[in-house]
Amino acid sequence: MSLMTPHGPSMGVRLESMPPAYHAQPLHRGATPGYVETDLDELRRTGLAAASNGPSTPVRSAALMRPLSRPATPSSPSSPSPPSSPGEGEGIGIVQTLCSPPENLLRLIAACCLNFCNGFNDAAPGALIPYMEKHYDIGYAVVSLIFLSNAAGFVFSATISQAIYARVGRARTVLVGVLMMVLAYVVVAVTPPFGAVVMSFFLTGGGMSLILAQCNVFASSLAGSTTAFGYVHGAYGLGGTISPLIATAMVSRGILWSRFYLLLLGIAVFNSCLATYAFWNSEKDSTPIPRPSGNTGVLSTKDILRKSIRNKYTLMAAIFIFAYQGAEVAIGGWTVSFLITARAGDPAEVGYVASGFWAGITAGRLVLSHLCTRIGERPSVFILTAGSIVFQILVWTIPNIISNAVSVALVGLLLGPLYPCVMTVTTRLIDRRLHVSSLTFISAFGSSGGAIAPFTTGMLASKFGAWVLHPISIGMFVAMEGIWFLLPTVGKRSE
Repeated sequence: MSLMTPHGPSMGVRLESMPPAYHAQPLHRGATPGYVETDLDELRRTGLAAASNGPSTPVRSAALMRPLSRPATPSSPSSPSPPSSPGEGEGIGIVQTLCSPPENLLRLIAACCLNFCNGFNDAAPGALIPYMEKHYDIGYAVVSLIFLSNAAGFVFSATISQAIYARVGRARTVLVGVLMMVLAYVVVAVTPPFGAVVMSFFLTGGGMSLILAQCNVFASSLAGSTTAFGYVHGAYGLGGTISPLIATAMVSRGILWSRFYLLLLGIAVFNSCLATYAFWNSEKDSTPIPRPSGNTGVLSTKDILRKSIRNKYTLMAAIFIFAYQGAEVAIGGWTVSFLITARAGDPAEVGYVASGFWAGITAGRLVLSHLCTRIGERPSVFILTAGSIVFQILVWTIPNIISNAVSVALVGLLLGPLYPCVMTVTTRLIDRRLHVSSLTFISAFGSSGGAIAPFTTGMLASKFGAWVLHPISIGMFVAMEGIWFLLPTVGKRSE
């Protein structure tokens, strides 16, 4: 007996040697609750085999299904679903691969380009702030308003991201985010009054928030999502590595600091075209197969936002990323000052230590993320965070610039895979309907950590010295370990 897939007559599914518990279960759109994605080998082991009425063609998105547990019977009630299983009325989620549908490869490239621009943007102020202070005749306390404004933009977009996505879809949501950044770069590039610069950073934060949420949701939808996250956020680290080098080279040659943002403007315009083309109609490749229910379980935008903010796993992940990004940005922004004041380093030489840190972040995300997938995200985060604590202590206690530079780079290497791991685990724990809103909230809250921690470090450093960077960073790492311990263990998604 052949049953047709929901996508048309090009491929059928034949029931072969079906175990008795499954004979009465029809396999068609919306017929059987409790099905999730799996690979072909596992499908065959349960007694299902793919067949076709002619030449075999793949089902869209390479999505196959298996029973999560035996269907409920009066004598054998079904066990509770894990956190990542679809909710009532939500539908059966589709796990895509990098090559199925084929457009996903271009989408991953687009997501990497978008995040490269984000990293390029975030790392630039570290090299440009001294020149901004000189140009506007302001101090660090005033110039640091750009960090707070950036974080405020992130938080603002977190409140409207779900509404925008629900109304216009992924491609247009990304386009709105990129256009916000384009407008900001145009304003900064003409060297306006400092108040306009602060407002421009609000726009960049808001645009990055919209973009980052969509990139995270896309990466989480792919088989091997930890590796996909590693590529996407590795591109962020690559942008963060290159940006200070280019910015320093430009301003050291007498080019006005604001002209650096013309480069960002060009990258953003390119990204607007690439991302819009890549993600256009992407929703049709990931539309879940609906599940039957007396209650459709449809949630309004307000309900989704409210449930996301109240979801304990969303809140715990947000606190983790707050501490993570706080430590990351504080180390990237204040290590050079520590080496200059506490180790008597030459600014022209120790300035490259910051690039070494971001290079470590990049290498960690590109190289170690795949290893974390094999080992398991939960033990990997414990081990990598503990290693970061050890090397940060070495930077604090060993009075040698070369040793400090190596240790800082290793801290970056170990921190790199943490973000992909946390995002992967979080998407397994929360309802799929909450992914966009929850990941936007997590990113926004994390960005506020990336503003508050370096701002606090700067205020304390002005009074006590740059050494305060280390206890603050170590405290953040300890908080990360505690939050990770409280999160439940969740099995790998079948891919």
